[in-house]
Amino acid sequence: MAEISVRQAIREAMREEMLRDEKVFLIGESIGPYGGCFKVTEGLWAEFGDEKIMDTPLSESAIVGCGVGAAMMGFKPIVELMFADFVTIGMDQLVNNAAKMKYLHDGDIDFSMVLRMPQGAGATMGPHHSQSVESWIMNIPGIKIVLPSNAYDAKGLLKSAVRDNNPIVFIEHKLLYNDKGEVPTGDYTVPLGKAKVVREGTDVTIIAYSYMVKIALQAAEMLAQEGINAEVVDVRTIRPLDIDTLADSVKKTEKAVIVHEAPVFGGAAGEIAAALQEKVFDYLDAPIGRIGAAETPVPYSQPLEHAYLPNAKTIAAKVREIVTPRWGGK
Repeated sequence: MAEISVRQAIREAMREEMLRDEKVFLIGESIGPYGGCFKVTEGLWAEFGDEKIMDTPLSESAIVGCGVGAAMMGFKPIVELMFADFVTIGMDQLVNNAAKMKYLHDGDIDFSMVLRMPQGAGATMGPHHSQSVESWIMNIPGIKIVLPSNAYDAKGLLKSAVRDNNPIVFIEHKLLYNDKGEVPTGDYTVPLGKAKVVREGTDVTIIAYSYMVKIALQAAEMLAQEGINAEVVDVRTIRPLDIDTLADSVKKTEKAVIVHEAPVFGGAAGEIAAALQEKVFDYLDAPIGRIGAAETPVPYSQPLEHAYLPNAKTIAAKVREIVTPRWGGK
């Protein structure tokens, strides 16, 4: 095992997959000699050159479109967008081409494409470079959505995504890039569509993904000081969603709070809550709670941005609300 950052883990995954499979290559803006906007691809161009690390003009529609075309020809492109917000410019290629290609060919076509995008607030980058975009995409059948929360998962999930035969949106939170964790030095993968219990508990289940897993764990530690034993489950992938692991946890705790950075209205928490109540309604001892960002564009001002985002205190407050008896329950 080696202790490396999420940034290094993603870089290692791409390097190893390019060495393993000659069909894998990278395409995106400033990913060559410059090393990418967040330096995730730093050093790869020097090793692999222009044929494997392809710099592009500033055109997200063209970048995603080139990835779609390459995947149709049997290649396995890893496409990088500088910021997830810019996926709007490539949405036609992603939604109307990538998502539907296998369906339109009756499944008789290989289509392996990974679209990597850094997202999230907290770095004072303003309303056009800080949004959470997973809910924009999750309503589209045919696209898998992956959101790692740590270095181990970032590497293992990305390697699984590259080897998968479907278009995959791989979303990386900017504030996680420097977080370090233990990662095996040998080849390994983390399966897509499998959630993970990252903290055992008995009183309430906190469900989160991406950067909010880190914040949920902080909230769980705060609650532990008050005698509330919270279980934390990392969703890891929204599509496919491992509803069974989430349901098993909620059956045990009988209460759930779902946390994400995106605003609550129309967010992934609503879909997860609906799927949960279909599975575990008879076990629930309280309504399922949801936590998200404020219903505004992401502020540029640092104090306003902090107020906009969920934090450990707001998560803990929602948990207290959920675990407090209201109608004679536990």
